[in-house]
Amino acid sequence: MKVLHAAAEVYPLVKTGGLADVLGALPEALIAAGADVRLVLPGLPAILAGVERQRVVCEIGAAFGAGRVTLRLGRLAPGGVAAYVIDAPYLYQRPGNPYLAPDGSEWMDSLQRFGLLGWVAAHLAAGELDPGWTPDVLHAHDWHAAMACAYAACHPGTRAATVYTIHNLAYQGLFPEDDFHLLGLPSRLMVPVGLEFHGQLSFMKAGLKYADRITTVSPNYAREIATEAFGCGLDGVIRARGADVSGILNGVDGTVWNPATDRLIPVPYSAAALGGKALCKAALQHEFGLAVDAGAPLFAVVSRLTSQKGLDLLLDALPALLDFPAAGGPQLAVQGNGDPALEAAFAAAAAMHPGRVAVRLVYDEALAHRMMAGADALLVPSRFEPCGLTQLYALRYGTVPVVRHVGGLADTVVGASEAAVQAGLATGFMFGPATPAALAQALLQAVAAHGQPALWRQLMLRGMAQNFSWASAASQYMALYRDAQQALQAANHL
Repeated sequence: MKVLHAAAEVYPLVKTGGLADVLGALPEALIAAGADVRLVLPGLPAILAGVERQRVVCEIGAAFGAGRVTLRLGRLAPGGVAAYVIDAPYLYQRPGNPYLAPDGSEWMDSLQRFGLLGWVAAHLAAGELDPGWTPDVLHAHDWHAAMACAYAACHPGTRAATVYTIHNLAYQGLFPEDDFHLLGLPSRLMVPVGLEFHGQLSFMKAGLKYADRITTVSPNYAREIATEAFGCGLDGVIRARGADVSGILNGVDGTVWNPATDRLIPVPYSAAALGGKALCKAALQHEFGLAVDAGAPLFAVVSRLTSQKGLDLLLDALPALLDFPAAGGPQLAVQGNGDPALEAAFAAAAAMHPGRVAVRLVYDEALAHRMMAGADALLVPSRFEPCGLTQLYALRYGTVPVVRHVGGLADTVVGASEAAVQAGLATGFMFGPATPAALAQALLQAVAAHGQPALWRQLMLRGMAQNFSWASAASQYMALYRDAQQALQAANHL
């Protein structure tokens, strides 16, 4: 089975969040499952530089405002996944990340930048750009690649089934309705039952309306987005797709996230030999300027600093945590950036509580590994969470998650209720309402458990025993691809 993945970022070349991790790991798992997989990516500077052994597949010419567009084919690494790169310097050769300029403003031409990504993906699926390789399935990821589904649906010669994955429904790719003509699509699509969304053009709706199958990154999130509370105004569209929508849980790349082999942490360790984790904790406390105290429960945040992640709830619950009468006193280490108000609030908390609270307002991949290894517990108090990857990494590193019962967090963490603890099933702590009081209660439960070494060790070992491999996800995606192909073939024979 030939599968083409279309996405805006891929680890380790370009990463702004979990989407890149998925594109860095899922294709490899699909290849291991027997698929022939290629990616199509925008020619951002890091991607053009990082994709090796490139050759020109075709010269597309002028398109989407660019004077020259060239399609190249190379590999992410020697022997790695094959990747098409859309070389359009006018659209992609610039600083910043795929979505924002260095000053944090949105790129003015994002419609053309990601419209071109979808257009190229659809033309590859139609067998037009690379006659030597035509996919059976076109798999588009998030709003950036969603327009591929609309282009494919408008082309009767496309033989590939289309699958669209929602990584975060809150980011929808909305543009002025007057810019629709820049996409070169039939005007009949710009209606409420098509791409129009409250007077705007929605890239997200292109995937929701025109893909043969729709997935999200966890089963619970698939159920949530069909409700008004989590549907971001698109719950009716999602409900209308019925059984075409499903959830497949993300996995963990064990070659990248494994405390026994991780070269980015001070001392490796495993479930059979946990001694290295205590050394990693001491090193992290020293690095952050926290009191080096083995008995002090060390909580960590590795996240974008946004209200979605519930970090304002943590700020409000912080006094209750710091006032807890535990030996040495609980500590908090925060890594991330985002909302300037949240950045300022966490910096103020660190200044107010030296030796107890420390903040690094930056995202650094190596530091994220050190935090996973060194912290006792990871905080993920999200208001909504499609899947969440950090809690999966934490479990693998014996770092006990404290999460809200929502989205993929509810699918992956077993709260330490009395029954779950007695049954040996608990892997973390969970709270329900998105309130500071509910979070504070979960934090204090975690602090109390940390004071019981046997219980804490039980939680750590149970978490480390969890298997969230990409092999399982790949098997489910392969079944979904076959289902989408059969449905498309049946429709074509009507």
